[in-house]
Amino acid sequence: MSHKLGIVAIGRNEGERLVACLRSAQPENYAVVYVDSGSSDDSCSKARELGAAVVNLDLSIPFTAARARNAGWQYLLAQQPELEFIHFIDGDCEFVDSWLETALQYLQTSPDYAVVCGQRKERYPSQTVYNHLCDIEWNTPVGDANACGGDALFRVAALKQVQGYREDLIAGEEPELCYRLRCKGWKIYRYDAHMTLHDAAMFSSQQWWKRMQRAGYAYAEGYAIHGGKRAKLENYRWPDVRRILLWTVILPTLILTLSLLSGYFLILFLIYPLQLLRLTAGYKKTLATPSLAFPYALSNLIGKFAQFGGVLKYTVNRMKGRRGTLIEYK
Repeated sequence: MSHKLGIVAIGRNEGERLVACLRSAQPENYAVVYVDSGSSDDSCSKARELGAAVVNLDLSIPFTAARARNAGWQYLLAQQPELEFIHFIDGDCEFVDSWLETALQYLQTSPDYAVVCGQRKERYPSQTVYNHLCDIEWNTPVGDANACGGDALFRVAALKQVQGYREDLIAGEEPELCYRLRCKGWKIYRYDAHMTLHDAAMFSSQQWWKRMQRAGYAYAEGYAIHGGKRAKLENYRWPDVRRILLWTVILPTLILTLSLLSGYFLILFLIYPLQLLRLTAGYKKTLATPSLAFPYALSNLIGKFAQFGGVLKYTVNRMKGRRGTLIEYK
């Protein structure tokens, strides 16, 4: 068993996806803990059977992925203080062969880097158009990066320095953690290699809408925490929030206001189909599957309205002094 690397898997009611996840984590070679957020299936017993330690989160405290990850890495260090690296993985993912060794070697030879991640891919991209959209989303540029996703290898010293994840965040906890790490001078690297397989299991537009809404909530909350006058590096999440407000509030309000002077100004709403055509043409040149250009463009345009719902939800919660609750899409 490696005395340097520990693995934290988190989940709830993932069923066979969790079994595949934990098997790929190689509990016979690494210290593995599964953190469960109130599963009603046999996730915990299956995890123990596969050789993983199990931590059950206190049901009286609201669940967040950030809270689960903190509980996991803190548990591992309490058991094995000598661990130098922690790899996080979501319970609906599984490691690709050789990734753990690749990631570990990278951080061991790159002392300026706190995090390394690779490319996440969908296990069943052709199952639904929504899975396809997720697969496109995972195809991010390689090299130095501003953030990682839920699957990534962290240097323990860096995690300790910033005290891990913010447990009150219901989404966007990974980029927020990476932002704080970069403020401390650490770097993040996205390796040009397959890292994990993910099972989005998205079969309806309602699931897709909730997922986009969750993203909008994360953008708004991230900006409130680190954006504007509070920004230490880039104006955190402001470009995302600005685009959402432009397409869902500013442009419609401007057009409707002008239409009060003359109904002819309503023709300006053609900017939306024109934007859709522009995005489609651009994605046809960049996507590996050009036939997905139109649905991806449509997702990006219509998704702004779902994201605005998330921005609005966060704003209302903040005005009322209310803590956000999970926006789950599956």
